[in-house]
Amino acid sequence: MSKEPDNLVLDILRTMRSEIRSDMSEVKQRLSAVEVQVSAMGQQLAGLSTAFYSSKGEMDEFRRRLERVERRLELRDSESA
Repeated sequence: MSKEPDNLVLDILRTMRSEIRSDMSEVKQRLSAVEVQVSAMGQQLAGLSTAFYSSKGEMDEFRRRLERVERRLELRDSESA
């Protein structure tokens, strides 16, 4: 008589373990997908940072050239010189 409840409990535990394994497998797959997305976002951010600093360098160069032209043509106000 005591064997029946033990088997019943074991069956329930085995079923629970199987369900947990299945759920964990799904969680691992979803976590892998999130990791891929985070990695892609990091690469995009790096690309945007590079583009930003490249543009900033170009703007600095334009500013220097404009200042040079203003100096040569004496277009600057005495206050901002």
